[in-house]
Amino acid sequence: MLIKSADDQTRRLQLLEALQASPRLDRGQKEKLEKYLQRTKTGLKGERDAAHYIDTHLLDSENHAVLHDLRFEIDGSVAQIDHLIIGRLFFFYLLETKNFGGNLVINDHGEFTVEYGREKYGIESPIEQSKRHEAMLVRLLDELGISGRFSKRPTVFHAVLLHPRAIIERPAKEKFDTSIVMKADQFNTWRLQQVDAMGVGSVFRHGVNVVASETLAEWGRNIAARHVPPNPLELPAWLAPQAPKPRLVKSAAVVRESSPPPYVSTVTTASRAAPPAATAEARKLICSTCGAKISYPEGKFCWNNEKRFGGSQYCREHQKAF
Repeated sequence: MLIKSADDQTRRLQLLEALQASPRLDRGQKEKLEKYLQRTKTGLKGERDAAHYIDTHLLDSENHAVLHDLRFEIDGSVAQIDHLIIGRLFFFYLLETKNFGGNLVINDHGEFTVEYGREKYGIESPIEQSKRHEAMLVRLLDELGISGRFSKRPTVFHAVLLHPRAIIERPAKEKFDTSIVMKADQFNTWRLQQVDAMGVGSVFRHGVNVVASETLAEWGRNIAARHVPPNPLELPAWLAPQAPKPRLVKSAAVVRESSPPPYVSTVTTASRAAPPAATAEARKLICSTCGAKISYPEGKFCWNNEKRFGGSQYCREHQKAF
């Protein structure tokens, strides 16, 4: 049964795309933003594809509760689980989704590298990442009072899901076991193999923890209620708008550097009908964060609160960030 679908990321993608045209970002920031946006889209597509393969087998199952894109906080720490599956035998499956444009290479020490032709980039181990999520999940279950009938700690399985067309270069199993790294379309077969590998006796022992489908659904809803979606308007620190560069002002005698004259917020009410002509260029009605066109009242509000907004103007949405 499906308890939680992935969050809608439309606003997030729209913001990142709008920022590409922002006059407050320099060339380096825009190049970095382009790569960041592409990675974000690729990652979201990978999670959608993996969710499709999971839902194909478990969407209508009364024996499993499925939660996609789960993010929760415990004592200031955050866990971001791509997919969580809960079984009636008190089995939990923690699934990490990775979608790379290059080939994945895992060495004898369990180190992960992505190769794009001749370029190689080391990445964080998704196996270790999933194990950290397990520790936080167990703490969350304790807080929610979720436990088996005769076992407080669940049986947890980990898996790393890649795109079905991914190329994986693995070490020998005796060097480093990568059996939990698989292509997303292989997951259900792997899941059934884990149960078979446990043996009849082990499955019977776990059977004492079996719960009703209604209890399983309640567990899923209680866990989903702890989901804390990220702020779609929050941006990486490296995307902070840059201060306008000083411009050269030529006179008959000298060439000196000068910044645009500041907007005086203590003008009389009569003179506030429009920005001074001398500052017209600095007061274009464009949001300094996303580059979108804003209304004159929005700009005027920012100008009259110069200390808060640093002399720049923002749309209503991004005024909230100050």
